[in-house]
Amino acid sequence: MRQLMLGNKALARGLYEAGCSVVSSYPGTPSTEVTEEAAKYDEMYCEWAPNEKVAMEVAFGASLAGKRSFCGMKHVGLNVAADPLYTCSYTGVNAGMVICVADDAGMHSSQNEQDSRHHAIASKVPMLEPSDSSEAYQFARLAFEISEEFDTPVIIKMCTRVAHSQSVVETEERVVPETIPYQKNIAKYVMMPGNAIRRHPIVEERMRKLTEYAETGKLNRVEMGDTALGIVTSSTSYQYVKEVFGDKASVLKLGMVNPLPEKLILDFAAKVERLVVVEELDPIIENHCRRLGLEVTGKDVLPIEGEFSQNLIARKLGQAVPTGKKLDEVIPGRPPVMCAGCPHRGLFYTLAKNKCTVLGDIGCYTLGAVAPLSAMEMTLCMGASISATHGFNKALGAEGEGRTVAVIGDSTFMHSGMTGLANIAYNQSNSTVIILDNSITGMTGHQQNPTTGYNIKGDPAGKIDLEALCRAMGFSRVVVVDPYDLAECDRVVKEELAANEPSVIISRRPCALLKYVKHNPPLKVEKDKCVGCKSCMRLGCPAISVRDGKAVIDTTLCVGCGVCQQMCKFDALKA
Repeated sequence: MRQLMLGNKALARGLYEAGCSVVSSYPGTPSTEVTEEAAKYDEMYCEWAPNEKVAMEVAFGASLAGKRSFCGMKHVGLNVAADPLYTCSYTGVNAGMVICVADDAGMHSSQNEQDSRHHAIASKVPMLEPSDSSEAYQFARLAFEISEEFDTPVIIKMCTRVAHSQSVVETEERVVPETIPYQKNIAKYVMMPGNAIRRHPIVEERMRKLTEYAETGKLNRVEMGDTALGIVTSSTSYQYVKEVFGDKASVLKLGMVNPLPEKLILDFAAKVERLVVVEELDPIIENHCRRLGLEVTGKDVLPIEGEFSQNLIARKLGQAVPTGKKLDEVIPGRPPVMCAGCPHRGLFYTLAKNKCTVLGDIGCYTLGAVAPLSAMEMTLCMGASISATHGFNKALGAEGEGRTVAVIGDSTFMHSGMTGLANIAYNQSNSTVIILDNSITGMTGHQQNPTTGYNIKGDPAGKIDLEALCRAMGFSRVVVVDPYDLAECDRVVKEELAANEPSVIISRRPCALLKYVKHNPPLKVEKDKCVGCKSCMRLGCPAISVRDGKAVIDTTLCVGCGVCQQMCKFDALKA
């Protein structure tokens, strides 16, 4: 059946048709929808894991048991899962195991712009790179075959444009292969040094065989056009190249980007007058061509950073630039901001007012760094807020302890915060950690997590009690506050920073966008009382503006949280 599908949805359909049985992932844009779509098929067991390392280990366990498995994550998530990845490359698999990693060139929703192909190369694991939804679907199915044929996990590398664009997919029926019986094999699966050293040559031989496969397999293809120009490309760059050049260039389209073919590239290069490599981010294909002794144009013309486009490729490679415009060229800029009624706003206002040094984390609350709050001073990676605060305070002692806090969301805390908290308890820095518990994984679109009490399908699940957990980890001072109550937030923050022992503040209020949250009526401005002092504007709430010297509330946005009311000394804001 022909269907128009998002790349992520198409990949999920490919998993389903290939007979995948177990799916474990951690949400991260732009990969999230793969697992959300997979969860719609009851024939596959799907879950949100606490982090990507756990997700990959779950997928490996399911493969070991003889069932096809999958785990998904974004590019920085693969850093977290690198530990099991590099070793399951040595063990190989039993049933097929597929890993999806979604890169984010342009950093639409990410803290860096890394190229996941490096992980595939370093771990010696094959990587497939689809260029549209149809290929995402086909490659998901093919990846399981490659995994089982070559006894290896297989990585499928998506990117934002492929994951979140649509194209036509021809779907088929689900076919579930027979379970591959698990057999005890200590030499293969127990990676202590004596066994691992014998597995390494097997990995190298596997890579040689995969290179041969790359030469003749159906993943890489040549499309001959004008031979004055030959372009080697992959992923979404292939689509840009075809749109700009059409038949005015010959194209070697690579669907397998690790290992890269050699003879195929050399044969293609021999047929064209000029060879160009078009690839986003790092010059991996380009450097491979240079190692083959080819003269090639690449990053000397095209940028090594940022996302490509049709216009960019046309401009850099001497073609007429299309007349179309990007959205950001025709639409006024809209800087990111926390939503109206966001429970984190009151807490961040309190921290800014108290001139706290705030070491932050990954989540929608990272917007606490944005003006006018400008309350967050560091964001590194998942969980780093707590560990960095411990190090900051150990370095500065009392000078840092009385003014420095870590802020971390509930899902991020479960992902990577617990070990940092254990470090504070064990090595005893006088640190204050604030867990921003909005009862959901907010930034990636309201996925459940181990603190919410619901699983990926919304069914009741085990629920971790944050207060009990923090006390069990060695904290006697654990306080829960409502971030809508500014006076209470101010009192608790001052009290915990003054305490001569480590403490945890749990700022608890559900995300304002959750469907079950019942809001108060929007506030109104009594204009005769408003003096235009703009105190309410210090919150950065998108529902509040100033017009003709008076505060104005957008009633379509205001959720009646009352935080701005508490700041108005003139009682001008009314329910």
